[in-house]
Amino acid sequence: MASNAEAQAKPGKNRKVIITCAVTGSVHTPSMTPYLPITPDEIARESIAAAEAGASVIHLHARDPKDGRPTPNPDVFMQFLPRIKQNCDAVINITTGGSVGMTMEDRLAAPLRAKPELCSLNMGSMNFGIFHAGEKIKDWKYDWEQGFVEGTRNTIASNTFTQIERFIRELGHGCGTRFECECYDIGHLYTLAHFLDRKLLTPPLFVQTIFGVLGGIGTHPEDLAHMRRTADRLFGSDYHWSILAAGRHQMSLATMGATMGANVRVGLEDSIYLGPGQLAKSNADQVAKIRAILENLSLEIATPAEARAMLKLKGGDQVAF
Repeated sequence: MASNAEAQAKPGKNRKVIITCAVTGSVHTPSMTPYLPITPDEIARESIAAAEAGASVIHLHARDPKDGRPTPNPDVFMQFLPRIKQNCDAVINITTGGSVGMTMEDRLAAPLRAKPELCSLNMGSMNFGIFHAGEKIKDWKYDWEQGFVEGTRNTIASNTFTQIERFIRELGHGCGTRFECECYDIGHLYTLAHFLDRKLLTPPLFVQTIFGVLGGIGTHPEDLAHMRRTADRLFGSDYHWSILAAGRHQMSLATMGATMGANVRVGLEDSIYLGPGQLAKSNADQVAKIRAILENLSLEIATPAEARAMLKLKGGDQVAF
């Protein structure tokens, strides 16, 4: 039987690439780029435009509209989730990672309210350093930003076995939500295999391998190949692979992964640039760029309906927004 790598890399009409767009995240701050969507109106507009550009999955965090700080408030999520759903057919993927310092109740609040088709699920605790991103900023727009960025020298993104199981049981078993399983290092793949072996998660897995976050695996091509080999050995044909690379590595590793059979993720959560020294003015610009690259490689872009079928999602009519 062909391995998942071989099956996904074979050319042909059945090879469709899911483009995920992570619209705002909780990593970058307003002082880093004027183009970061903050208000519900901005997040809705950016999400719809990204879907129109070719993203079949939209990954979402929320921001306090007054100053752009990450917020878990489900009332803020509900100011943009229905608008996005009403204006495009993209799969809406809500974070369970939230932001450093958020409690489990914070991180569950919006997903349990919305009951989405898809949620992110981090597969392990880790150092998550973004302090280097603020080294060149001298004038901070809001007073929370510098402390938030510098604070990542001393904080841990917590995702214990108990926490992961709670997300799976309350969202997966309780709401019919499936997961974008975010793996920042090799050990996270083994943690995912643990939950699969216990049958708490069921195939097909959507495995997002993440490169270039300080505290996780690096961005060397061999890092990508090693993650792929390990995932293929652990999961065989039971998963769909996706690539997320931080910062300037976003497009190059996504392209490399796509040639090896991967789906891709872009968006201002992961990189604020479109090219060397060039800030991306919108999420749609990044989606359009990776779409053009994929199509020039003779790869087909998955529609939202095709993404739902590939990932066995419950459907947009089964959400609570």
